[in-house]
Amino acid sequence: MVSYVNVLLYGVGGIVVAGIALLVAFQERLVYVPVLPGLTKSYPITPARLRLGYEDVWLRSSDGVRLHAWFIKLFPDCTGMVHELVVAQCLQACCDLGISVHELVVGSVFMSLLWARLTVRELVVGSVFMSLLCYGASDGYPSQHGITKDAQAALDHLVQRTDIDTSRIVVFGRSLGGAVGAVLTKNNPEKVAALILENTFTSIMDMAGVLLPFLKWFIGGSGSKTPKVLNFVVRSPWSTIDVIGQIKQPILFLSGLQDEMVPPVHMQMLYAKAAAHNRPCTFVEFPTGMHMDTWLSGGDHYWRTVQLFLEQNVPQNRDDVSSNQGNVMDGEFFWEGGESSSKSI
Repeated sequence: MVSYVNVLLYGVGGIVVAGIALLVAFQERLVYVPVLPGLTKSYPITPARLRLGYEDVWLRSSDGVRLHAWFIKLFPDCTGMVHELVVAQCLQACCDLGISVHELVVGSVFMSLLWARLTVRELVVGSVFMSLLCYGASDGYPSQHGITKDAQAALDHLVQRTDIDTSRIVVFGRSLGGAVGAVLTKNNPEKVAALILENTFTSIMDMAGVLLPFLKWFIGGSGSKTPKVLNFVVRSPWSTIDVIGQIKQPILFLSGLQDEMVPPVHMQMLYAKAAAHNRPCTFVEFPTGMHMDTWLSGGDHYWRTVQLFLEQNVPQNRDDVSSNQGNVMDGEFFWEGGESSSKSI
């Protein structure tokens, strides 16, 4: 009997060890999904599908990786608009709730572009710069180190443009994009005017136990009461909780209370940490907001919240706004055919 028990224990132990070893070896595939099996890296949808005029921008990060981004501009011939949004967009996918990975990635691109379209309309934002880091047409393979460099390259490009007001650059990040945006904002206090976070986690280590419950015994972050023996193997910790308190720019936290992926308590913890070190920060909850649709379910309240935050914390040039509002007709945008241009640096 004892021998059978030993065999069982060794077997279970071996399975656990093998499982952890696989997680350690392939952890990037769990955090990032840059290419799906059987699919190309081409985008399933572009801004043209939503009748948005845009520009394909090609960049080089400091480590030589070729990057692709979309520059969506409301008024192509006007400068000095209200705000310029830099979207730290990282597409994510997770085989959950019976939805395929492909559907989630396609949905992520579409929802992000629809969000951009409404942002330009509702907030009269001058432009939206979407950098799809390590995804789509961008080269390289995602890692925290690489994505941090990629985001910096995107911001540096935007700062060098002459067709926008570089004093009103606002970084927006949702989910993993929020972690990227937080690092970018911290590293660029003179270039970024404000930060907007939506449904962002405290750290990958905190999320490990949420997505794979058995990992909470081995990996943990800010909420851990005991040492976690496998924290050292996490190569992309994305510890937003450690970054947020170092940000001096104004921060807006948008939290969907029905988030099915990131527990809302993560956003509450981030806000508490920021509020203790950074006075100009605002926290707003949306009772019906889920992980990807808080902006949609929040309706007018969502857009009014963002608009008020921008008006209070980011300088505006109202003369430019009033002189250009006539270019918007019936809520539609210029370039109905969705023509795109291309630019490389």
